[in-house]
Amino acid sequence: MSKAREEGNVPASRELGTFLVLITGVVTLWAAGSWMSVRAAAIMRHGLTLDRRQVFEAGQLTVMLHSLTSDGLTLLVPLFAALIIAAIIGPMLLSGFHFSATAFSFKASRLNPISGLTRVFSMNGVAELVKALLKALMIGGIGVWVVLSRSEKSLALLSMSVNSAIVSFGEIVFGATVAMVSGLALVAAVDVPFQLWQYYKGLRMTKEEVKQEYKESEGDPKIKGQIRQRQREMARGRMMQEVPKADVVVTNPTHYAVALKYDGASMRAPRVVAKGADLVAAQIREIARSNNVPLLEAPPLARALFRHTEINEDVPAALYTAVAEVMAWVYTLRQAAAAGVPAPVEPDHLSVPAGMDPAESANA
Repeated sequence: MSKAREEGNVPASRELGTFLVLITGVVTLWAAGSWMSVRAAAIMRHGLTLDRRQVFEAGQLTVMLHSLTSDGLTLLVPLFAALIIAAIIGPMLLSGFHFSATAFSFKASRLNPISGLTRVFSMNGVAELVKALLKALMIGGIGVWVVLSRSEKSLALLSMSVNSAIVSFGEIVFGATVAMVSGLALVAAVDVPFQLWQYYKGLRMTKEEVKQEYKESEGDPKIKGQIRQRQREMARGRMMQEVPKADVVVTNPTHYAVALKYDGASMRAPRVVAKGADLVAAQIREIARSNNVPLLEAPPLARALFRHTEINEDVPAALYTAVAEVMAWVYTLRQAAAAGVPAPVEPDHLSVPAGMDPAESANA
């Protein structure tokens, strides 16, 4: 995971959802206001009109109340449906659709009053409380202003007919709603961008979190370095075990050492069984001397073999001629040792093709 802070619902989506719900309510009232006013007037007229049977029979009043309640709920269904849809869609505009079963799971920490107080009195909780109070004061102030500015019109409702009073009352409610939604729009225009900035800033990882994530995904660099070092040591140990089995070690004489072996029954060409530079080359030479493996000083050939071959690879075809001379010298040396005669002269001026010796490229 990238961090401990996982992406979920964006906090600003709540403000946007609230704003969208109020806008939806205003639009619904504006679009269906006439129909709702007529229906409300009919319901009120029906509720205030009683015949003799309804007055003297309690059961009839119950039926009448049930009918009025049903008609009132039917009147509010379009508004409630629009508000529910807006409440669902609003938060999804910023954060998308997120469903998590963990929200329904039981957590004992939610019942802990100490942890609850800790959240309330944290810096974030105090900041949210201050913002909520400012919003409430602003919306409440707008509501008070609307009521005071419409006080004369509100009192005039008492002298109007039912139909006129309902229409006038709807206009007052609609105007008040528009005013409060406008105030909330101003709050959302400032608060939503700020919360988005704060939210995505919180998602950014610190340097320590980046390092920890790299360790979790790629592994600790120190441990990986130790593993690679151990692997190199094991490979070097296996390589050194092959030096006593070599037929000859070609040297630079001090900087490079390349051990060669040839078995006509199992190899197509002489093979490099060990190679190294500087300290590793010194180890190869020491092991070769301890095991009576011949050492041959041939700097150009040693450099060419070191550069153009890898361990357990056959020598390149371009170096066959020079290596063949070396292997012939080794064969003659063994025969001389078996016969007890003087050792043959070491081959000199071995032919290394142009471009194979890295020293030539460096000098050029």
